[in-house]
Amino acid sequence: MYSQTLHTRINKIIEPLQLDIAGKDNDFYTRLIASATAIHSLYMEIYGNHEKGLACFNNLITGITMAYYERAFALRERDRMKLQKSAWFTSNKLTGMSLYVDLFADDLKGLQKKISWFEKLGVNLLHLMPLFESPEEASDGGYAVKDFRKLDKKYGTLKDLHILQETLLDKDMFLMLDIVLNHTSDQHQWAQKAKAGDSFYQDFYYTFPDRHIPDAYESAMPEVFPETAPGSFTWNDDMKRWVMTVFHDYQWDLNFTNPEVFLAMLGNVFFYANLGVDILRIDAPAFIWKQVGTTCQNLPQAHSLLRLIRHCVEVGTPGMALLGEAIVAPQDILPYFGEGLHKGKECHFAYNATHMALQWDMLATTDTRIMLNAQSLLSQKPKGASWITYTRCHDDIGLGYSDEMIRSVGFDPKEHRRFLKDYYTGVYTGSPARGALFGVNVKTQDARISGTLASLCGLEEALEMKDAFLIERAIKKILLMQAHAMFLGGLPMLFYGDEAGYTNDYSYRNDSQKSYDNRWMHRPLIDWKKNERTNKEGTLENQIFKGTQTLISIRSSLELLADESNIEWMDTENIHLAGFIRWNHEQRLYCIFNFSDREQSIHWLAFEKWGCTTNKMWDHYSKAIISKQEKPFGMVLHPFEFRLLQESKN
Repeated sequence: MYSQTLHTRINKIIEPLQLDIAGKDNDFYTRLIASATAIHSLYMEIYGNHEKGLACFNNLITGITMAYYERAFALRERDRMKLQKSAWFTSNKLTGMSLYVDLFADDLKGLQKKISWFEKLGVNLLHLMPLFESPEEASDGGYAVKDFRKLDKKYGTLKDLHILQETLLDKDMFLMLDIVLNHTSDQHQWAQKAKAGDSFYQDFYYTFPDRHIPDAYESAMPEVFPETAPGSFTWNDDMKRWVMTVFHDYQWDLNFTNPEVFLAMLGNVFFYANLGVDILRIDAPAFIWKQVGTTCQNLPQAHSLLRLIRHCVEVGTPGMALLGEAIVAPQDILPYFGEGLHKGKECHFAYNATHMALQWDMLATTDTRIMLNAQSLLSQKPKGASWITYTRCHDDIGLGYSDEMIRSVGFDPKEHRRFLKDYYTGVYTGSPARGALFGVNVKTQDARISGTLASLCGLEEALEMKDAFLIERAIKKILLMQAHAMFLGGLPMLFYGDEAGYTNDYSYRNDSQKSYDNRWMHRPLIDWKKNERTNKEGTLENQIFKGTQTLISIRSSLELLADESNIEWMDTENIHLAGFIRWNHEQRLYCIFNFSDREQSIHWLAFEKWGCTTNKMWDHYSKAIISKQEKPFGMVLHPFEFRLLQESKN
């Protein structure tokens, strides 16, 4: 609802900045006034009773305006082009890759020289894992940030990043970076000032003189890393105070009940936006609000903060989309898109972590039923928002889908998860997987799984056995998993190395900064001689690269694969087959996947139920016609085969 009082107040706040609100700055001013009520309402919901609330609101409006004012002309032009589209980020023409710059190409200058690799593959969005300065001895892979505005010297400089971003812009490619809202390194200047006794900066964190309040928090807070970082508070001898450290003892949780913290971190969000970031990945947003007596995860205030950030971004730097990295239970993920009046107005993206894990469930069990049971919930994603779809990322693979989903198909949840852990660590007899358990909770026996896509699909073992049949089968599994994630609906995010069949890299065990964390086994050091083998016909690298390249090309060519919440799951009448339809008003694509090591068939009636009347189907992947006359009793899929089918008139 429009408020003349608020309008007048905003005019007074921005008056010293001398914007041309009737001319070149009119689009910004219109956005600001249109969003002012929502911004004010969300801000007051969180900070209305804080003693600094009024002053900080004025600073908030100034900060939004300055973010726009400092935005480069080229970025404003890209904003304009993106805003002309209903949701640029749901396009079928976007495919991403997540990578560590130093492990992929040494530094940003080296990465600049590898742009042709992505172009050849068809990747046009680069997610660069944390680049900003963090202490070498306590980095957490870059997620313990010492300086949000200074690159770690091993990657290069801000100038190098700017040059890379300009290259991507020229090639109509996109950039994604991380921001860690939940915490800083204990070596960040705010933490250093807090340690020195500065009460202003001590209020940037949760610090307490004794264990009374920390104990009250910990009575309901689960441990994130029970093996390596038990507990959620650490004693700091400099301050003589306990400080909240949910992740590691060197990562201090920021106190977002303080509006000064919100303003400071929003300033960093805008700094990244004006570096030319197209998608900002917000790390661990589930944790950003803490409250005694709760798990301190997924609290309503965390969602209000994310909504407020989105409104601010859409006014000041509207070309940047937000990805909420909330790896939470299925029922908790959808609220990160927004609920009620805010539906579709929180994060533009969320990770489809539930489906990612359920793909691995299907591959191990050859049974698709648990996955299908999750779809009624996952399909509630609002139109205009999108998933990040993937087979794996830099993190472990969790098994956090609900016990009810497992029980619904007659399995015992505890035994089922034990089977999956045994299967992917190669303990289960007959399993070809080579992975490791991560984050084992000795009390509950909960654990997650580490390992590359290739090693978990059996390629590592097959190579050691020098078994051509098993190598071929592993490659089929790799491409099956990639295809299923890529055509599901959302923005596909490959993980570097997977496109060339990298198996586990065990060199991390010799690095004291990494040896405690087995997730580094699936974060390989790229060997460019190995990558060159993608050019040699018949090599495993070539087969995987070409297969991935083909999948990306098919997806990019079919507009019906844009994420318009246009997916329907098929009844294949075969527990080993997963099938879904992607559609628009003109056409349908039938995507069928065999997660079994045996031939499986699907009857033509499964297609006819959806109005398919043709006698022939065209498979985009194999480039072959499948005829009903030749297969009157149904279509047969070989072990780990998939088909991407459209009706054919030829």
